[in-house]
Amino acid sequence: MPFAPALTVDGLVHVSVTVALIVLVAVVLRFVVNRVIGHVAAGAGVPGMLSLLRRRRGVSDADRIEAFGSARRAQRARTVGSVIRNAATILIFGTASMMVLSQFGVNLAPVLASAGVLGLAIGFGAQNLVKDFLSGIFMLLEDQYGVGDHVDLGDAVGTIERVGLRTTTVRDVAGMVWYVRNGTIERVGNGSQDHAVAVVDVPLALDTDITRAAATAEQAATAGIDEYGHGPDVLRKPQVLGVESLSSSGMTLRLTAMTKPGRQWAVQRSMTEHVVAALRADDVVLAA
Repeated sequence: MPFAPALTVDGLVHVSVTVALIVLVAVVLRFVVNRVIGHVAAGAGVPGMLSLLRRRRGVSDADRIEAFGSARRAQRARTVGSVIRNAATILIFGTASMMVLSQFGVNLAPVLASAGVLGLAIGFGAQNLVKDFLSGIFMLLEDQYGVGDHVDLGDAVGTIERVGLRTTTVRDVAGMVWYVRNGTIERVGNGSQDHAVAVVDVPLALDTDITRAAATAEQAATAGIDEYGHGPDVLRKPQVLGVESLSSSGMTLRLTAMTKPGRQWAVQRSMTEHVVAALRADDVVLAA
């Protein structure tokens, strides 16, 4: 790695000042970039937008919070901001290091060539790692799921406990914790976005008066929600969809209720308990 001839005193002073300026500019630039990224990730511009929406559209606070300020979006923004800050730091200080070396007369061509070969070798040896990392970034950007969501990732079904750039941690209903590499996830079923649906299927005998049974079941489902205090969790009152299936042994009556994400199971249990009790009290025969 050839160096330039020995520097004179004046040349050494010039190089020292130049190097100091390069380092100073790199530090200041990194500070500014990190601050900008931090403000963007934290949603520093949202209050102004909310004020504008308040004046022009008259939307409610709940609508504004739902549109701009959900906790999951904030978490995703912080994660993506951290990734961008790390990338910006590597780029800034990497460029500054090259500039400092050039001031001392270091020939950068062999260094860049060696770095290119090394990067190529690492790329071939860490394809899965790169795939997992890129998949994690796109997953965060697209908001496919977040902590607390109930998801079906194919091999793992359960509640998300941690979302990373390389792996996602899922705890299933039996308490087993699954560590799923982001690069292996081909599909995502998310049951916790926007809303959920509590579904109750009631097996009835073939000779059941379906009109009377449906009215009884709908009233009982509503009463169950009220008795157990699930009113705030229900976005749309229970309704009877009708006969879902028919067989030689009986038919299935289906009721549904739209709920908040993650609350469908509690609402479903309350509805089922009251519907079954009310139908039996009304002498409606349930199929085996």
